[in-house]
Order: sequence, then C-alpha cells, then structure tokens
Amino acid sequence: QVQLVESGGGLVQPGESLRLSCAASGRTSSRGAMAWFRQAPGKEREFVASIGWSSSILYYADSVKGRFTISRDTAKNTAYLQMNSLKPEDTAVYYCAAGGWGTTNDKWTYWGQGTQVTVSS
Repeated sequence: QVQLVESGGGLVQPGESLRLSCAASGRTSSRGAMAWFRQAPGKEREFVASIGWSSSILYYADSVKGRFTISRDTAKNTAYLQMNSLKPEDTAVYYCAAGGWGTTNDKWTYWGQGTQVTVSS
C-alpha cells in the first residue's frame, strides 16, 4: 500500500502562484511515476501533469502547459506542482496519484485525499 498526502492548497488571486506538495509513504518506490489530477465542481476529474521515475519524462495537459511545472524529489518521495499565472478556471480539488501511468483516472492505483485550490479576486 502507498499513502499520499497533498498540501499547499489555498485561496489566491488571479495571476498569483501556488506550490502543491505530495508526500508518499508506505510501500513506495522512488522510481515510480507520479501525477496530478484535478476536479472542479460539477466536472469529472481530469489529468494535469505526470512525471516519470527519471524526472526526464514529463507530460502536461494543454490547459496548464507553460504555467504549471511538475517535479519530484526522489530522496524525499515527494512530488510537487508549481502553479504560476493561476486563473479562475484552475479552481478545483487537486489530487496526487501514484502507481500507474497515463492521463485517465483508471490508469492510477493510489490517490491522495486532495487539496483545494481556489483562484478568485
């Protein structure tokens, strides 16, 4: 089993930045891929970004490309999502995922509890 705990969410104004963290524990492997998804009210959970074990394999949703950056610290078993130039449409609960690969929910095994990000003036 793998436990994932997200942190770093909050309320920010449009154009501001936030950095989310996802700490993994349990039967973890520093070589496993990790990802971020998000779910806005009334919408399905959608892919945001993923990072391979080597950190050289990165994927982003078109909606966040150029604004968000995913990274990881394998020594700390932690993944990060740096979010810049935030927009109101980025408002959602952000979830960390591990134990998989791909851009759909069913491709990932482990999920965190989520952290709320609200972008509003």
